Order: sequence, then C-alpha cells, then structure tokens
Amino acid sequence: MIPRYSRPEMVGIWEPQTKFEIWFEIEAHACDAQAELGVIPKEAAKAVWERGQFEIDRIDEIERVTKHDVLAFLTNLAEYVGPEARFVHQGMTSSDVLDTCLAVQLTRASDLLLAGVDRVLAALKKRAWEHAKTLTVGRSHGIHAEPTTFGLKLAGHYAEFARNRQRLEAARKEIATCAISGPVGTFAAIDPRVEAYVAEKLGLEPEPISTQVIPRDRHAMFFSVLAVIASGVERLSTEIRHLQRSEVLEAEEYFSPGQKGSSAMPHKRNPVLTENLTGLARVVRSAVVPALENVTLWHERDISHSSVERMIGPDATVTLDFALNRMAGVVENLVVYPENMQANLDKLGGLVYSQYVLLELTQAGMSREDAYAKVQVHAMKTWREGGSFLERLQGDPEVTDRVPAATLGEMFEPWRYLKHVPGRMEQVMGKAED
Repeated sequence: MIPRYSRPEMVGIWEPQTKFEIWFEIEAHACDAQAELGVIPKEAAKAVWERGQFEIDRIDEIERVTKHDVLAFLTNLAEYVGPEARFVHQGMTSSDVLDTCLAVQLTRASDLLLAGVDRVLAALKKRAWEHAKTLTVGRSHGIHAEPTTFGLKLAGHYAEFARNRQRLEAARKEIATCAISGPVGTFAAIDPRVEAYVAEKLGLEPEPISTQVIPRDRHAMFFSVLAVIASGVERLSTEIRHLQRSEVLEAEEYFSPGQKGSSAMPHKRNPVLTENLTGLARVVRSAVVPALENVTLWHERDISHSSVERMIGPDATVTLDFALNRMAGVVENLVVYPENMQANLDKLGGLVYSQYVLLELTQAGMSREDAYAKVQVHAMKTWREGGSFLERLQGDPEVTDRVPAATLGEMFEPWRYLKHVPGRMEQVMGKAED
C-alpha cells in the first residue's frame, strides 16, 4: 500500500488499530458466550468489556520478546483487564482470532469494493445512454469491421461489471466465515455455541468444518474474483487508450486546466489515467497465484499462508478500490468526439458494409463463393486506391443485375442494421434515467 494509490477508508480497514479492535471484539464476544454457558464468571466477561484496552507500541514491544503477535496482544490486554484476563481466550487458538479477523476485514473491504463497482456501473450507464445513437466503427483485430454505436460499446462494459458485481457478492458471502473451534478444529476445549455467538455478533457465518484454520479455497476464490474485476478495469482502460491515439481520437481522458502531458513536449495529452489503471490491474492479478498456493497447507495447519495474506490482503483490496474509483472518474469525465467517430466510420469509403452486400447477393441467387469473390474484388480496389465502394458496386453489371443500384444505396445506411441496439442496451442496463 502506498498513499499514491490508496483511499483512506479502505486503508483504515488494514491499519493495526482496526485489526486489534477486531481482535478485542472477537475475544470479548467469546467471553460473553462463555459466560452465558457458565464456563467463566459473568463478572469476568463484563470486566473485559469495561477495562479492555490495548496499546500498539506496547504490543510491538512484547512481540519482540514473544515472537508471537496474538500472545503479545493478550499480554497487553491483561495489563489493563487485570486478574479476570485469565478467562480470556479460553479454549481458543491463535488462528481463531487471526482467521476470523481476516474474514471481518475482507467483508468490510468487499463492501467498499461493491460501492466502487456501483460507481463504475452508474457512470457507464449514464454515458452509454448518452451515446446510444452515436455512430462509430466497430473493429476486429484493430481493423475496421462494421458500424456500431459508442453507447453499445459502453453497454458491453456495463454488462461485464454487472457480472463482476454478482461475482463479488458471492465472494463476499463465501469469505464471511468465522472459526472459533480451538486447536485442530475439534472444539475439544470450547463449545461450538461460542463460535455461533461470535459469528452472529460479527456478521459472519460459522465455518462448517475448519481444521485449525479456515480453508483457504475460500480466500483463493475471493482473490480470483478481485483479479477478474481488475481485468474488467483493464479492458475498459485499454479501449479508451486506443480511442485516444492521435490517429483515432474518438474519445480521450479529461485534460484538466494546468495539467501537463510531457516534461519535454508541451503539446502532449497522454492517457495517463488509463495507462495507470492497466498497471494497477496487473498488481491485483498478481495476488491470485499466491492465494491459490495458500490452499495447500500441511495437515491441520501451518503458517506458510500467513505472510502471503498479510501482504496480498491489503495490497489487492486497496489497489482495486483505488482503481475502481479512478475508473469511474475516467468514464464520468470522458471526452467523446462523435464527429471523429463519424469520420473514421467513413474513412474506408463504405467498406464496412461489405457483409451486407455479400448477403444480399446470396439472397438474390448468387452462390456465396461467387458473391464473396465479387464483393472482395471491389473491396480490395477501394482499400488500395480509395474512392467509393458503393460507386464501384453500382458500376458493376453483374452486381446490379442481381441488386438494383438504388437498393445498394439504401444498404449503406448504418441504422438499417443497428435497429436492435437500443433494445439490447435496455435489456442489459434498464431504461435511461431522466
């Protein structure tokens, strides 16, 4: 985590203060449950809540001796609670605290990420409907293919982020599990009702069967979903970067007053935000392989996963949170040039309508092979020499004997082929907002 690519609310989830607050809540709620079961005195549970405090510097000082962070925390907590602290952590093991805390942190992080996805969705929906009828050229292999609309382009990204929202909701549910089951997960020294109580208080579900740790397939799925979302951010960023190229210039990032594009060339307006987002997406995806490798632990527990998660947990969530909100800002402020889109659409002299001529000739009785060859001859001549593809077709008797020249002219009207676009957009995004 570095401040340049971080937002305070997400960073706060991973601060030591927040972590130890969650640890305290886990221990204190467990004491309440133990007290209700008659395992510890109710006065002891009350004392934990009333006198329980911690000091981060003191915990660090103790840990330098104990080499164990949970024990350092419990020792510092006992310094404030007093004799009743002997009832804290009864029947529990360190992983109960660590894994349950991580579950709380990841669910809180998920909520912020969901809000970020929602902001991206709102921006895409607004801009998509704004440009539902803005003609542009669709490209395959980077080459002009057929007409589309800029709104439909954005609607495709909306659909992807909508799917990603569903994936993130599922990942949040899967990661929100609590384990208070003691060493090797047998509940030998603690009642399962303690786990159920703590889970309810923290908004989690009890882990059905843990070892000494919550199974890491849950975490692997969680980070994989973050990576998929990051890839969606990169796909949209890459589209914008291509559209901002000088030779294309159909859309570009907002260039604010006083902004500079280059230390050497005063004319530059570079797609720096979307290039940045491409890089941040790589960082988020880098968490996936370590998360997958964490699934395999020795027997009921080892800590080979621990150091990994202390890094990828904050890094992946903080980075994606920042990326989503930056992406939303890019879309909200995106500068669109419909006149350049139209100019690019017309650049090849009508070649983008070649499929429709091919199909019309086959409907008129010409074999597909002959129709393809006939259309391609005129298309390649237009490609090499420029001019009008339509005029070349209209000047060929073999074509006009099958398809009248007037009919050919009507076929070079893009909205003849885009009539389904608004309906498809509405199906995906709902109606445009007033």
